[in-house]
This record gives sequence, structure tokens and C-alpha cells, in this order.
Amino acid sequence: MSSKVDASRPRAAETKKVHIADTQMTRQNWYKHVNWLNVVLILGVPISGCIQAFWVPLQLKTAIWAVIYYFFTGLGITAGYHRLWAHCSYSATLPLRIWLAAVGGGAVEGSIRWWARDHRAHHRYTDTDKDPYSVRKGLLYSHLGWMVMKQNPKRIGRTDISDLNEDPVVVWQHRNYLKVVLTMGLIVPMLVSGLGWGDWWGGFVYAGILRIFFVQQATFCVNSLAHWLGDQPFDDRNSPRDHVITALVTLGEGYHNFHHEFPSDYRNAIEWHQYDPTKWTIWTCKQLGLAYDLKQFRSNEIEKGRVQQLQKKIDQKRAKLDWGTPLDQLPVMEWDDYVDQAKNGRGLISIAGVVHDVTDFIKDHPGGKAMIKSGLGKDATAMFNGGVYYHSNGAHNLLSTMRVGVIRGGGEVEIWKRAQKENSEYVRDDSGQRIIRAGMQVTKIPEPIPTADAA
Repeated sequence: MSSKVDASRPRAAETKKVHIADTQMTRQNWYKHVNWLNVVLILGVPISGCIQAFWVPLQLKTAIWAVIYYFFTGLGITAGYHRLWAHCSYSATLPLRIWLAAVGGGAVEGSIRWWARDHRAHHRYTDTDKDPYSVRKGLLYSHLGWMVMKQNPKRIGRTDISDLNEDPVVVWQHRNYLKVVLTMGLIVPMLVSGLGWGDWWGGFVYAGILRIFFVQQATFCVNSLAHWLGDQPFDDRNSPRDHVITALVTLGEGYHNFHHEFPSDYRNAIEWHQYDPTKWTIWTCKQLGLAYDLKQFRSNEIEKGRVQQLQKKIDQKRAKLDWGTPLDQLPVMEWDDYVDQAKNGRGLISIAGVVHDVTDFIKDHPGGKAMIKSGLGKDATAMFNGGVYYHSNGAHNLLSTMRVGVIRGGGEVEIWKRAQKENSEYVRDDSGQRIIRAGMQVTKIPEPIPTADAA
């Protein structure tokens, strides 16, 4: 039997609901794009704390406790959420995992499972549309916008969190996250201040609400400031950067270029003078038997990355410099033609089989006009390479910018041609230019030629 299709009934594809984040924001629907729950938690609650601070005096003991608890909860994020669970850069015993899950929850930044899942996506899809807090969408977006504006979860890159789903501490914290937030975020700091020195409201406002605000903003700086401010000593293809200011703000997470290159290293800072209290905390926990299997990339691999980036920067600078016309692009001159042009007034000089036009340089020659004129139209290789004066590296480089040809059968040129053919002598940079190191110019003769006769 055949059934009639109701033309008025929408098709399945037409009934599929489009996520609000995939629609254009207008004056009429802007409020639908806002994640109002996060607005209240991230902006509304801190504002209420600032207002209450006008009536609640700040006691010294409460201020000290707020700073201490700031570090506790901050390390819960950096040492716990980030380096332990998101990157598995070390292993922790059950007591340490429980403690980190508890104080990490007190930072009020989401559950471990949610936080680590997004962070793994951030590393896997850095600076792309699948990066949940890509700085390419703007500094403010990467800092705050991605949380206060709704995102389509299907647009975030997929990651594997099966290990987190098998961790009972992570599972428990995820299921009881709101209880953890209320207890560790507000009740504990208030109890310590209240039972300790009778400052209940001070503990609630300063060690609770405002401390949460500062911890959150510090963590958000890893997503924004650490992708905008500083240097890129290991790789500049993506946005992560290293800067001491970001490190000071984020408890050592500011060496972000290193971190994105070597994410499973339990350290962010590898130099003794760099500020990384998270690294020191993890190392101390190891000494106490609470942490183990601290992962480090081999220093050889780290230095390779540093050298490669330095070479890349050098190549970029090299590409902007005048190294003279490459030898394989110079015209070939017969010796008699070279001599005739020199006799007819052109200031040509041959060194190592390469012909240079020094007409405009004769008057500026540091050794005087007579000396350079004595080599015109002759083979001045011996004179240039130590017979009369052992010219500097700078002189060889300057000479290379005056190339106009090569002598057919010139000894040094023939050696160079064979080396090019065998591809065994010269290295080229990323832009294809031949790398000429100091003392390796084609006009440079390693051993001074015994005679200085230019004739």
C-alpha cells in the first residue's frame, strides 16, 4: 500500500533545531546568546562581593587567610586540573588527588571533567574554530567571552577523556560539583575566619567571593594573556607565548610557549630563575611521597626546539639581506674578455674565479686606491686572501654584493660547481637561500696562498 505524504508536515531536516550560537546576533535576540548562569557566577557574584566590601571591614588576619586560600585553590587548578588531570604530567596518590579536587572546586571553574575536556580540545585545536577559547576570536573572547556567550558544544573539537571517566575522584567531584563549590568555595573560608578570629562576614566576602574572582581572572589570563603577551622561543606557528608577567599572575603558567610544545612536562618553567610555584609544589609533593612519575621532556629535545626556532628567526633575517647574486645565476666570462673590459676602464677584479665590479668602491677602499687598482684585470685571489692583507669576514661579505660574473674554468668556481652537483657542501635555509657562514665565502681561501703576485 502506498501512503500519501502530508505536504504541510515539515521534513526531519527542517525540524532540526539550530543552535543559537550558529545564528546571527541582533538587537532582538542578543539576550538569547548570553549564558546568563555564567554571567551571574563570573560577574554578578563578584560585583555583589565588591558592594558588600563597603560595609564589611577587612581584617589583617582575614586578608592573610584570603591570600593563603587563593594559593591553595589556585594550585588546585594549576597543579590539579591542569597538569595532573588535563595533561597527566605526573601521578598523584589518592590523598593528594582528593585534596586537589577539593581546593580546585573551591576556585569555582567547573568540574575537573568539564575543565580538562575543554583544555585538551584547546591544545589539540589551538587557534582554530574547534578551540573553545581561541585567541583568534579576540583577546576579550578568549579571556571571558567564551563563557558568558553561548557556544555550540558540537563545534568544540573532540577529545578522549576515558581516563577521567575511570578516575573515581573525578567522577565523584563531577557528580557532586555544586556541593563542592558551596563547601570549598564559600563555607570553608568563612568557617576558618569565623571560628578562628570571629570574622564570619569577612571570611565570606574576602576569602570567599572576592578570592574566587581573583583566582578565576588569574586562570582566564592563561587563555588570553598567555596567547598575546611575550616571546615565542620554541615555536611561532601558533599563539602561545612566554612572559614573566603572565607567570606571576597565573602561578607559573605563563611560560605558555614551552607548555604548548611540551604539554606533558610537569614544569612550565625550566630555568632555575623562572617563577613556577606549581612546579615547586609538585616537586615537594614528590619528596613527601604524595606524587610520583613526574614527566620531563629530554633536554636534548627541548634545545632542538629552541635551536630550530632561533634558526627560523635567523632565516627570516637572512632573507632580508643582500647576499649578492648567487654564483649559479652569474654570466660566464672568458678570461680574455675579463682582461679587455678591465683595460677599457671597467673596475673588474677576479678573486677565486669570481669577477667583481669594484668601480664605485675604489675610492672607498680602506687600503688605498693604488692597492686595489693593482689587482684590476688580474687574478687577485692571493693578494685578497693574505698575500698582502688578510681581509676580514665583513670584506668578503661586501665583496659578494659586487659580483658580476664567473671566469670559465676558474679553479674555485669549478670546485663550487662540483659541490653543488653533489649537494654535499652547502646547506639552504627555509627560504631556499644558501647559508653562508663566517669564513665560508667562496672567495675565502682557508690557507693563505704563499705568493702575493697578482700578475
